[in-house]
Amino acid sequence: MTDSRPSVAELTHFMQTEFPQCPLDIESLGHHSCRVRRSIGVQQLRPGGTVSGPVLMEVADAALYVAILGEIGLVALAVTTNLNINFLRKPRADADVVAECKLIKLGKRLVVGEVLLYSDGDEEPVAHVTATYSIPPR
Repeated sequence: MTDSRPSVAELTHFMQTEFPQCPLDIESLGHHSCRVRRSIGVQQLRPGGTVSGPVLMEVADAALYVAILGEIGLVALAVTTNLNINFLRKPRADADVVAECKLIKLGKRLVVGEVLLYSDGDEEPVAHVTATYSIPPR
């Protein structure tokens, strides 16, 4: 949608500046896709020794945001309008959460994407997320 697609370094700086409450490592940024990682510590766990649902939703939402900004540029006011998550299995408490995101539809006003969340090192996803974002008019 824009000729000035940000680099991983530019997106990382933007996320650290605008969303310091969501510390992510952007591992890759591709065409309509990205892969991000979130470190997990005791503060991200819930009783029962698993990563909390809100943390998983945060990682998925942030991954979608990164993939979208990777396509449209650094637009701070793109917002989530819908997020649906299916928890598939218990995430490991001793592993980072890795999100693999693909944008399904990149329109002028709406973006639809999906994210698979994994415990680092595991082949089976712990959650599947679909979401819609609204892009502000230019």
